Amino acid sequence: MSWSIIFCFPAAILLVGGLTQKGIAMSAPPVGQPLLLAAFPPELAGLDQDPPPGWQVRCTGVGAVTAAVATTELLATLKPSRVLFVGTCGAYDERLAVGDLIEASEALSVSLEEVEGRAYRPAVERVRWPATLVAKESLGFPAHPVAVPMVITKTFEGAQALSSCAPAEHLELTGVFAACHGAGIPCAAALAVADRVGPDAHMEWKANNIRVSQALIRALKDKGVFEQE
Repeated sequence: MSWSIIFCFPAAILLVGGLTQKGIAMSAPPVGQPLLLAAFPPELAGLDQDPPPGWQVRCTGVGAVTAAVATTELLATLKPSRVLFVGTCGAYDERLAVGDLIEASEALSVSLEEVEGRAYRPAVERVRWPATLVAKESLGFPAHPVAVPMVITKTFEGAQALSSCAPAEHLELTGVFAACHGAGIPCAAALAVADRVGPDAHMEWKANNIRVSQALIRALKDKGVFEQE
């Protein structure tokens, strides 16, 4: 299996016409190679600093809209053959525990208001984007749908309500998968559970994010995901 990696550059260093704003020449990445994405560098667990041979990695930024824009731009520029997103997520209920590693079967756009009947969407609006690499190239982790609200859920009651849609919550995946579907690029995602959704989730995430991200990348390496064909 061969993939490609793109470095996560600081916001102040942007590619412009083959040169960074600091004037450093950048060689164009190979067209047609796979692309590894994460929301921000810590969830790459060092791959941004020491990428496996033949890979390119880039960060999408935090939030579904930001991730959709960034991914769309990357797909148009790099024209990868496929996309793998890695990151962390929160567990809504006992189906998942902190430290579990999963692959996303689909990304689902949801809101607590619509689940509780206080809001609705137009019938024609698309809200589900399946992972299109799962069938032929499973990552080897349990597959689950992943809910993507616009904001982080911070109550147990909210987590219980949203658990009817999926066992896990994430912030970027609908943006990434929607961009890939729009461009016709196969996509997959591997996530590590860093917290249980609720009032203590942020503190749990801060305590566990680095550890579970490292475990996820280590597991992907052990499964040979980063090996070249």
